Amino acid sequence: MQNIQAFKDYMDQPRKVVILTHFKPDADALGSSLGLAGYLKKKGHAVQVITPSDYPDFIAWMPGNSEVLVFQKERPQKARQFVEGADIIFCLDFSSLNRIHELGELVKVAAARKVLIDHHLEPEKFAEFEQWDETAASTAELVYQLIEQLGDKSLIDASIANCLYAGIMTDTGGFRHPNTTHKVFQIAGELVGLGAEPAKVSKQIYDTNSLERLRLMGYVLSEKLQVLPEYRTAYMALSAEDLKKFSSQTGDTEGLVNYGLSIKGIRLSVMISDRRDNIKLSFRSLGSFSVNDLARKHFEGGGHRNAAGGQTNLTLDQTLQKFLDLLPAYKDELTADEP
Repeated sequence: MQNIQAFKDYMDQPRKVVILTHFKPDADALGSSLGLAGYLKKKGHAVQVITPSDYPDFIAWMPGNSEVLVFQKERPQKARQFVEGADIIFCLDFSSLNRIHELGELVKVAAARKVLIDHHLEPEKFAEFEQWDETAASTAELVYQLIEQLGDKSLIDASIANCLYAGIMTDTGGFRHPNTTHKVFQIAGELVGLGAEPAKVSKQIYDTNSLERLRLMGYVLSEKLQVLPEYRTAYMALSAEDLKKFSSQTGDTEGLVNYGLSIKGIRLSVMISDRRDNIKLSFRSLGSFSVNDLARKHFEGGGHRNAAGGQTNLTLDQTLQKFLDLLPAYKDELTADEP
């Protein structure tokens, strides 16, 4: 953070704090938010974490989860009161206010000072204070660094450490993605030294499934996974009926898109899901092929070079056809001599 001293001076007295995650928060969004909340509470601040929507059960174990206010699920007016009454608002793991839907308009007009803590590309300039680094593997990593910069590493207890470790672990794909750097291992090691429990966190996130989720995974991989060798591309398209058939809950499709990339020779994997209100797309890639550019240009989305999301207001079939029609234009990039 460039203006760290001004931020530190402002936070030297108790403040009313709101921490916001992006829509459909994942382990990094929730873990970084709850980790930051735990730290700020220790500093004497009144803190409220607000998520625009609900999130998967497999991250609901995190310390502080019971105090999270879900905007969609609970009284929106309550969330509005917190935002309007806040002294300072922290925006975690999203780079644009449209990622928090209705809450974005509230934040835009709020009198509170704003802080952005994020690692996504091309951030919108709405915050006075920024802890932003596109080379960081996760937002949780940036929260850890902020606490360290403020000289408060000693305040990180086991609860905070577990939340931050969860964010780092998941956004590096269990320390398997190319963003798993020496610095990532250093910070993860520090968090373990401060009380994080890798085995516990891993089990809660990766090895806690409902029977319906496992059956959905089997169905997708056996019936929905399609491969286009000429484009080194795999895709899966799930209808609302498919999701209903397996009583799909929030987070049940998370990670499925990665299976496409595990196929030898595949460089681009896409999951397209009908969420009734709109169509969601999840993109993953290997090497230099930028799904961030693809999502931004064609699907109202974005993210990172090798992991991005998007959406359309078309039908599922129309969205799939739009994606397929785009592939010829990207064929040279997809078939270049890379992984």
